[in-house]
Amino acid sequence: MKQENGGVTFAEGFLAAGVEANIKYKDRKDMALVWSEFPAQVAGTFTTNVVKAAPVVYDQEIVQKGDPVRGVVLNSGIANACTGEEGRKSNRFMAEAVAKEMGVQPLEILTASTGVIGVPLVTPPIEKGAGLLKKCLDKGLEAGLAAAKAIMTTDTVPKEAAASLDVRGTTIKIGGMSKGSGMIHPNMATMLSVITTDADISHSDLQEVLKDAVKDSFNMISVDRDTSTNDTCLLLANGAAGISLGKKDPEWKEFVQALRYVTVALAKQMAADGEGANKLLEVTVDHMPRVEQARILAKSVITSNLVKTAVYGSDANWGRILCALGYAGVEFDPELVNLDLIGTDQRIRLVSKGMATDYSEEEATKVLSEPVVKVYCDMASGDESATAWGCDLTYEYVKINGDYRS
Repeated sequence: MKQENGGVTFAEGFLAAGVEANIKYKDRKDMALVWSEFPAQVAGTFTTNVVKAAPVVYDQEIVQKGDPVRGVVLNSGIANACTGEEGRKSNRFMAEAVAKEMGVQPLEILTASTGVIGVPLVTPPIEKGAGLLKKCLDKGLEAGLAAAKAIMTTDTVPKEAAASLDVRGTTIKIGGMSKGSGMIHPNMATMLSVITTDADISHSDLQEVLKDAVKDSFNMISVDRDTSTNDTCLLLANGAAGISLGKKDPEWKEFVQALRYVTVALAKQMAADGEGANKLLEVTVDHMPRVEQARILAKSVITSNLVKTAVYGSDANWGRILCALGYAGVEFDPELVNLDLIGTDQRIRLVSKGMATDYSEEEATKVLSEPVVKVYCDMASGDESATAWGCDLTYEYVKINGDYRS
């Protein structure tokens, strides 16, 4: 597996575009299209929120049906959630408008929206955007970047990742883009993500591999403990590389590794770009009897507001970490726990077997002042581990969300 530069257009046979449709924003891209030159199998994972936006329900039905698709149209600015029948109609209109431009059936076009809840899409900008998207479609990496920029809301940077692997003398490519900055919480976050691959993979294998990849990536990040109404992650496989791949093949393990690299890279970019964030917080929980327990514990630490504010203040308040582990609902012996801070040039043990060490507060503050703060929790109770990603909690987060609709 090789890490690559690129996004949704990195895999063969995929084009993309990002345009200014003026759905909500002025003078910025707010509508994107990811297009496959060939029919593609599609897998998807979606929000666990009971309140689901119109595009989520629409996509779930298409993914469950298992028929090939040709593209995904996405918009930012308006979430089209809690909009009733009007929202469902405008979502169908978006699919139909793009399908008409591209000469395919509406059910071959998936949809995704992000932005303000409670406001339906208006059709004139969508119709305008559909025409612009067709004109701007391109295979280049710049087109993929334009699409990634078009799905941003409070994001400060576009998010892309890519990887490749050699399968029977042919290069298989995987590329993806995502957006997410606020309303981010495990079990899908306020995120949209489209991932593409040029391998030929069955619908069932594709769904299984995406579900597994999401467990240790998108479902292991949190910014603010809020799970969105619109979370959507779609994986398209169009077979353009001419290589059929399945879970019984010896190369499958490497494909899984490459896909997980892409999903983890995108997830970390979202956590690092959390609304108002200055630092990425990475928490690894090691040596637990079961991986599910390790996941719960790691998530508990990254979602603790007290831990997040301590990280913001570069305060080595390790008691908050132990506290967050303790209320997570997983049994462990606190007198076995070791806690480390891991910096670029040094590793500091804060806690040994449940008790404070004689660490230097000054050195700990230096490590906590780095842009990436890594915490290692050794539970000394098994062989399984998990890592979760979050960010610090700053004054800027409150400012952003205090007037989000303005």
